[in-house]
Amino acid sequence: MQALLHSQRVQQAQERVLEWLKCGMAPRQLAFTLALGFAIGCIPLLGVTTGICALLALVLRLNMPAIQAANWLAMPLQIVLLIPFLRLGQWIFPGSAISFERAELLARVQASPWQSVVQMGGLFGHATVAWMFAAAPALLLMTLLLTPLMSRVAKLAAQAE
Repeated sequence: MQALLHSQRVQQAQERVLEWLKCGMAPRQLAFTLALGFAIGCIPLLGVTTGICALLALVLRLNMPAIQAANWLAMPLQIVLLIPFLRLGQWIFPGSAISFERAELLARVQASPWQSVVQMGGLFGHATVAWMFAAAPALLLMTLLLTPLMSRVAKLAAQAE
């Protein structure tokens, strides 16, 4: 049963890619769009990735459904990478160390809510800088890996017609 569901999902993904390629997107452009959506989807700022991807799709004239699909696919990874990006941000900016222990965080928020908000804002800003360092090479690598795959899908679709 699980293998059937997996094959149906793969088939649906292939159909979507074919639709995007038939809309006039070059394989390299589709690869870049998917890679950018995935990279943006991992940014350590919860709740903003859909808007950022929509804005980038409009400004760069990318396929909106493709970039959003990649963005949504990356959302679980965004949660998984949140703490590593926060820690990397602390490493890049050593004076901003904060404990991630739940009890300590709650006590800090209860003692000084506004200062906690300001400190957490700085912490997430540092995490975003850490994400930028990781996102640039990841975007390049994903684009390089996806381009031949998208070219192959386009060739197979052309042969099937």
